[in-house]
Amino acid sequence: MGGHHTHRGHDHASHGAGRNHAHDAGHAHTHVPSVATPGARHALLWALIVTGGMAVVEAVAGIYAGSLALISDAGHMGTDAAALGLALFAHKVAQRPPSARASYGYARAEVLAAFVNALAMLLIVGAIVVEAVRRLAAPQPVEGALVFAIAAAGLAVNLLCAWLLSRAKGSVNARAALLHVVGDLLGSVAAMVAGAVIIATGWMPIDPLLSIVVSLLILRSTWRLLRQTTGVLMEAVPAHLDYDAIGAKLAALPGVRDVHDLHVWNMSAQDVALSAHVGLADGAQWHATLAAAQRLLREEYRITHVTLQPDWPRPEPPRQKVIPVMPHGGEPPARPR
Repeated sequence: MGGHHTHRGHDHASHGAGRNHAHDAGHAHTHVPSVATPGARHALLWALIVTGGMAVVEAVAGIYAGSLALISDAGHMGTDAAALGLALFAHKVAQRPPSARASYGYARAEVLAAFVNALAMLLIVGAIVVEAVRRLAAPQPVEGALVFAIAAAGLAVNLLCAWLLSRAKGSVNARAALLHVVGDLLGSVAAMVAGAVIIATGWMPIDPLLSIVVSLLILRSTWRLLRQTTGVLMEAVPAHLDYDAIGAKLAALPGVRDVHDLHVWNMSAQDVALSAHVGLADGAQWHATLAAAQRLLREEYRITHVTLQPDWPRPEPPRQKVIPVMPHGGEPPARPR
């Protein structure tokens, strides 16, 4: 898909008849990868410092108090610290310009880091659930007052980190880090509740029970992030775009005979790219058709990184899916639900 198109720029077009094609330099623009703002880097750095320090405090206190809820929260925060460090590294890499070895640049490094973060969280959740089940079978004493005090401090730290990361716009890694911090926030609340219940009633099973509840809440958001990043890495059609509708709209443009070898994929978390072969009835109309196609993709779908290959006269039957001109205004038939 995207790897087969090595043009570096926005709104590209190839010209020629049949198999004789040449790049039209008049449509080439320098492509700058979409990366997060400097504010995202500063937010990630401060969140790393605060989260890493609090993770150590919670881990020591959790071991001393015998609280799985507190240890779980410390584990979440420790994972966050590692994830934030990885996010900062990926943020730096993503700002590198395109090169002869990476013609699209390195913006996808942020998506890869977010994918690794999601996998790490799934492992942490699994470990917490296993330990919680073991403790339900054999409850252990917990120092409720210490758990409540440390968890309250952890909650304050998590709220500060969430505020910092929520202000970092345009970074998938800041979003992934925010997901981890929200998980920590829930963990801190659960640890506070566990400490309060133990202080009031002495009922020890509340500690592992709340650990399981928090793990299940985190699992839902983590799974959503994992699906999103996997789609980008696999170059799937972005979820918010309709592949058939885009093809039908292109095929309905004046002078277009058909559209084939159409690909739509994410270059990064924000940027969408498209490539296609466009069959023409008359090659002399290609410039007008190209301008109309670029305008359509930019205005209706916000796709600006476009590579279109014209074909005329009709070449041999393509092996790829062919999208013909659709009657009645070019609308595709309704897809089965």
